[in-house]
Order: sequence, then structure tokens, then C-alpha cells
Amino acid sequence: MKNMRPLVAPAALASLLACASVQAQQNIAKVGVTYYQTRSETGGLNVDPPAAGAALAGSDVESGNATTVIFVYERRFTPNFGAEIVLGVPPEIDGNATGPLADLLQRLGQSSTVLTAKNVAPTLLFNYYFLEPESPWRPYVGAGINYTYFADIESSIPGADIDMSDSWGWAVQAGLSYAVSKQWGLFASVTRVDVKSDVTARATLTLPTPIGPQNVPVTVKTEIDFKPVTYQIGVWYAF
Repeated sequence: MKNMRPLVAPAALASLLACASVQAQQNIAKVGVTYYQTRSETGGLNVDPPAAGAALAGSDVESGNATTVIFVYERRFTPNFGAEIVLGVPPEIDGNATGPLADLLQRLGQSSTVLTAKNVAPTLLFNYYFLEPESPWRPYVGAGINYTYFADIESSIPGADIDMSDSWGWAVQAGLSYAVSKQWGLFASVTRVDVKSDVTARATLTLPTPIGPQNVPVTVKTEIDFKPVTYQIGVWYAF
């Protein structure tokens, strides 16, 4: 047993240093590019007054896509588990009219982009990393919550006033991390986010009536389910 002591001490020291090395790299900063792709749906447009609703029956709104830059801070609590906060330069999302409303705007010489808003969407995710910390390739999955606030809301319709509600929803992601060195690496991920907003638009439209075209004050309400999927790629730095 006396001969074992010189071996136990170095082994314990090596284990302690290994743990310290892991603990020293608990903070990770990421920067990358994300493509924000929406698959929006609405329950249709609720239009008031009813006469205007009849003229615009079958109209709807489709949201567009965007590309922006993201910044991520991740805290690793263990080699396999961590939490990250995702922030980014707010992308500009368009809402484009379809159906009779788009036709009406075209006849009036106006753009069919009835809605433009910047999407401010901080997201908190908890990630689980597979494989050993020493592995250069580490797939991971994550889940968390997203808050979306719509800012700088504008419309191509002159005099239009548009309100959009905030959104709270779940977020899930799957990704892959590649360590180029102990401190630098690359990552790629795909995230599905639950984003919905109640939209109320007030505007004066020139609509056909029995006595000819008339300027009619119109209120339009709908809920947009954006169903966004985001695709990220970038670099990370551990410190």
C-alpha cells in the first residue's frame, strides 16, 4: 500500500487540473449570421365595416423572410449542459397583402407591402451537448423561451395606423459545434420558434360602393402565426 501513494497523488492532481480546465472555459461568446424564414398563417382578415369586408373578402397577409446578425452568450454549468441568451440586430419583416386587397392597392398605385416591422426577439435556451468535452465535434439540442417585440411598424398605405401585440413562445433548436482549438470553434444550428401577434390596422381605403368609389375608414384585425424557422452559422470563443 505504501508504493501506491506516489501514484495516487499525481492521478488526483491530474484529475483536479482537468476539472479546472473544463471550469475555465464555462463562458462562450458566439457571433453569426441567421436566416429568418417564416411560414405564416392567419385566420383570415376581420374587416369593419361589413361592407368593406365584403369588398375585401378573400384577402390575407403573408410575411416575408430576413437575414441578420446574432450575438450569443452561453454559460456552461457542466461539460454537457449550459444556458444561452440569443440577441441580434432586429431583422425587418414584411407583411404582403394577397387577394382583393393586393389588387386594390395595385389599382391605386400602392405597394402590396401593407406591413413592415422590426423583430426584436431575445431568446433563452438551455442546451445539452452530446459526446465528451474533448471531442472536436459535439452535436447539441436545446429548448427555451422566446420574447418578441415588434418595433418601427410602418405601412405603405398612407395614413395607416398599425398595432402589433408582443409574443411569448417556446423555442427548440438542434445544432453542431466544431472545436478548431480549445478556445475557438464553429457552430451551425436550426431553431423553431413560436411567434404569434394580434394585428390591428386602421386606414382609409378607396372602395367601390353603389354610388361609386368612396373613401371608407376601415379597421382590419387578424392574428399572424409567423411559424419562423431560423438557420444560424458562426464562430464561438471560449473563455
